[in-house]
Amino acid sequence: MTATAEDTDRFVDLPAGPRLCCRVDGPDDGTPLLLIAGLGLDLTSWPQRMVGGFAERGFRVVRFDNRDAGRSSRIAAPPPGRVRQLLARPRPDAYDLTDMAADTVGLLDALGVERVHLLGMSMGGMIAQAVAARHPARVLSLTSVFSTTGDRRVGQPARSTLLRLAKAPARTVEESVERHLAMLGHLGSATFPPDEEVERAWATAVWDRGGGARSGAPVGRQIGAIQASGDRTPDLARITAPTLVVHGDRDLMVHPTGGRATAAAIPGARHVEVAGMAHHLAPGVVDRLVELTTDLARTTSGETR
Repeated sequence: MTATAEDTDRFVDLPAGPRLCCRVDGPDDGTPLLLIAGLGLDLTSWPQRMVGGFAERGFRVVRFDNRDAGRSSRIAAPPPGRVRQLLARPRPDAYDLTDMAADTVGLLDALGVERVHLLGMSMGGMIAQAVAARHPARVLSLTSVFSTTGDRRVGQPARSTLLRLAKAPARTVEESVERHLAMLGHLGSATFPPDEEVERAWATAVWDRGGGARSGAPVGRQIGAIQASGDRTPDLARITAPTLVVHGDRDLMVHPTGGRATAAAIPGARHVEVAGMAHHLAPGVVDRLVELTTDLARTTSGETR
């Protein structure tokens, strides 16, 4: 692992995979908690209030950029075209969520983390599910937030969302910021509104951090990874870690049926549907997510302080 001039970012070169960028917050002896970001998002997409809230509760909080996001490696394969995305036909050379789960376990190995609490949002929830299903000895608990099972009968995005995702990548920082705000207006909630000033600043910073215009095309490859993984319901039935599934009651990215199906597929999972929550970690839901995840962790053998 190497540090950079941007001293909060560290880099891990996986033996058989991409280079991942990560950050670690909280006490060195804290209970490990790994946050896995969603589609096209980098590690800075986790609100600082959320990261700080977990650190204050005694967690050692690890965040990272998935492959094809942030400062992690870009994969040398073409993204699927617009028609493939809309028809859910991934390219034959697409990587899948199992590959991204292997990246995650490789990061834990590099950090010397044997067992961890997992919190994943959206695509990150899918990756966390795959880790819990395929590497059960590594997982203390699983919190899956506005995610789904891969069963095409549930959790599907609205067509209006698909059309937005299939647009050509933004070419300038101004275009990227405006698209982010427009997507947030589409996906967000009036009950738990975003802070537009914070979101504008974040979208501007993430453009530079992710390499500007080159950061757009990789989102298509991540969409391909989700589509290539198909229905993962049988895998979810193998999860043994204590599991919490959180979803809003209005979600144009992952329909609430995805959360219900996830909870039904995982033995003993608890399902919490938050009225008014949409597909965004808005200021009004962050504290509740911190408390719910912390309460779950305290029921396991890896109880945090």
